[in-house]
Formats: sequence, structure tokens, C-alpha cells
Amino acid sequence: MSRKVTLDQIKQILPTLDLVPIIEQGFAAYSQGLCVVPPVGELTFQDPPADVHIKYGYIKDDDFYLVKIASGFYENPKQGLPSSNGLMLLFSSHTGELVATLLDEGYLTDVRTGVAGAIAAKHLAPKDVECIGMVGTGTQARMQLRYLAPEIDCRKLQILGRTSDAVDSFREYAQALGFEVSIASSGGEIVNSCNLVVTATASAAPLLDLEHYSGNGLHITAVGSDTPEKQELTERSMLRADLVVADSQAQCESRGEIHHAIEAGLISIDDTVELGKIIIGGAPGRENDRQLSICDLTGVAVQDIQIAKAVYRNGVRVNIQ
Repeated sequence: MSRKVTLDQIKQILPTLDLVPIIEQGFAAYSQGLCVVPPVGELTFQDPPADVHIKYGYIKDDDFYLVKIASGFYENPKQGLPSSNGLMLLFSSHTGELVATLLDEGYLTDVRTGVAGAIAAKHLAPKDVECIGMVGTGTQARMQLRYLAPEIDCRKLQILGRTSDAVDSFREYAQALGFEVSIASSGGEIVNSCNLVVTATASAAPLLDLEHYSGNGLHITAVGSDTPEKQELTERSMLRADLVVADSQAQCESRGEIHHAIEAGLISIDDTVELGKIIIGGAPGRENDRQLSICDLTGVAVQDIQIAKAVYRNGVRVNIQ
């Protein structure tokens, strides 16, 4: 019997799940070659500006395969609507039957991206984080901070946003999570004041240039650049890094921060390492707190597979119809 799981039900289930190891297992399986994940299907719109991603795949010898549609319509907040929407379809890999429709309205994509940022920080951030920098103030910035908080002891936060209203709203959210908040005036300030920085915007123009970096150790998790057009770091920033990490090397060749640096002829994909390999100990990660590392999270279908399976299985356990 196929089940429909509503957003309200999903939000009831998620707090019962330990999502970090669930998504870590997905990254590990991906980097071990145990996943079938075709290239991302993509629709882009100009008026209004928007993008729609179709991601799909399965883990070998697993019980399910997944198809996900997730959209971002970035002017929706002007109409009082969320920018994200979508759903996930979970099928039996044995019979092809539709097992569950997760009517998540894009929420699970937001969550799994936030969890991936926490995983990147867990494995790559300096041991002693003195201040966290957040570039962006929207839904994904909130998700990043929400899932980062349990992984990092630091409670000093610096924010860089586009408008004072958005910054004020995000500051209130962060303070409610227990953070002491200050406001950055520029990208240069944030990379030199913080040693863990997360970029979580839909920007099509670089917001950070590590030519301005003069610190003694820094990790950046770049989350927003999930299409070929989006970009949050300058291409030359990759040359400053001691360690460049991709969620998927195959995907990062065609989208994200690594893609822009490759297209500019500054690095090759062989200069990068996959996050999953670091998780399983198959490749070295950060070696000391003085290094500069960058993790490019473009969003891989295995994250969706893992979170959808976990929600479905737990929904069955608690008898959600």
C-alpha cells in the first residue's frame, strides 16, 4: 500500500531521527561507488527567477529508489510564500511500486542540506572554533545554524546579509538558539573574524574573496551554489585553500564553486577530494587548525534517498497512514 506523508507528519517524525549519521552513511556509500545517481535534471526560469531540480537514484542492494522534485522561486517571500517547494517519491527497487509520496514542500531538501553542512563542519572545521560566520539570512542559513549548533561548541556568530530587516530577523533566530551575534559589514571582515564560515545564498556573483583572507586557519562550507550559474566564492579563492572538498566530484565539475574554478583553468577535479572519502578515512581531511579548507556542497541525491527512507520507515513504525 502506497502511503502519503504530509509536511506536518514529516515534522513530527524528524525530531525522532539522528540525521547526521544517516546522511554520513549516504556520503560514504556514494564515495565507495555503491550508488547510482544520474546527472541532475534542471529547469531554470527568468521571470520570476527560479530553478527546479529533479534528483534521483538508489543505493545498490537497497530496498528503494527515489525521485525528487525541489524548486526555489526566490521572489515568493514578497508574496508571503516560502521560496522552496517540492516532493519526494519513494519506490520499491524490487517491484517498481510507489511506496510513499512525501509531500514535504521542499522541507526535507532544506533539512538534509542543513545536516550536510553540519557534517562538513564536523569533519573539516578547526578543532577550536572561535567564531562562526554566516553569509545569508534566509531559510537555508537558519537550517545551517540549527544543525550546526549541536556539532560545534562555539556560540559566537557573525552575520552578513543583504538587508537590515533580514539581518534583524536572523539575529533574533540565532539568539533564540543561544548565539551571541554581531553583524559583519563585508565579506573580508567575516573571513578574517571567523574561522568557520558558511555561505547559504542563491547569489550569482561572488560574495567572498579569499584574497582578503589574512587569518590563521579557516573552514568554509559553501552551500548555495547548486547550479552552474550560482557562485558565492571567487574562482581564485580555491587557490588559497589547502584542502578543497566536493560532496560529489562528478557533480562539482559542472556546478558549484569548484566548477567555476575549473572553468577558469585554476584547478582540476583531481585537486579535490570527496567528503565521503574523508568520512570513511579513505582520504586525509584537515591536518591542523592553521589550514584553509573549502567544502563545496552542491546537493547529492543520496542525501535525499537517506532522509526519505528514514522518514518513511519511522512513519511506518509509528503507524502514520
